Amino acid sequence: MNQIIQSLYERKSVRVYEDRPIPETIKQEILEAATQAPTAGCQQLYTILDITEEDLKQALADSCDHQPFIAKAPMVLVFCADCKKWYDAYLEAGCDPRKPGVGDLMLAVSDANIAAQNAVVAAESYGVGSCYIGDIMENCEMQRELLHLPEYVFPAAMVVFGFPTEQQKIRKKPERCAMKHIVHENTYRSMEGAELRKMFENKTGQSSFEDWCKAFCNRKYNSDFSREMSRSVGEYLKEFR
Repeated sequence: MNQIIQSLYERKSVRVYEDRPIPETIKQEILEAATQAPTAGCQQLYTILDITEEDLKQALADSCDHQPFIAKAPMVLVFCADCKKWYDAYLEAGCDPRKPGVGDLMLAVSDANIAAQNAVVAAESYGVGSCYIGDIMENCEMQRELLHLPEYVFPAAMVVFGFPTEQQKIRKKPERCAMKHIVHENTYRSMEGAELRKMFENKTGQSSFEDWCKAFCNRKYNSDFSREMSRSVGEYLKEFR
């Protein structure tokens, strides 16, 4: 296993950071690595917001399910799916472009998330921990207002960075599902009950599959924040119809 692969195995979400800044040289390398990510048609359908205002970090911590560690993170980046800049360029050039659609947004979201993962991998190489904040898609109207996002620009991902505390370094990474359940050959294969139970057996602990699954469903899938995310993203998608 080479060094890059090893770092992918070892990387885990970090939510508690040492009280020290990320050196500017490292920060710039992380940002540069993000911009070198694979991208559809070499379009780079994303814009990265470097959140440096403390008041804005606090507002994002509050709007993203009230998570104080966001405001304490030395570096906060929001990766926006950006369908606007190319549309504006086409207009500037005198083209007759159609308005961006849902397919364009999906492509831009992919671009944004790939760039975010490049930043995460680059940060890991410097010993800088990171954590994705999916709640940036929750309360979408509020997030867009906080970040002054125009039409056709969507906050696809937020990632916070910082040097992990010793406790975070030694904390065990949650175990992933076995690859045989994740990788299907050629076509999708629906899994039956026995395999589903097998896939999740390392997560249930002392609980039964039924009890664990019901608790997880209530805590995550049926939660208020999950319902709000689906609502707000659904409302935003109307702009692309």
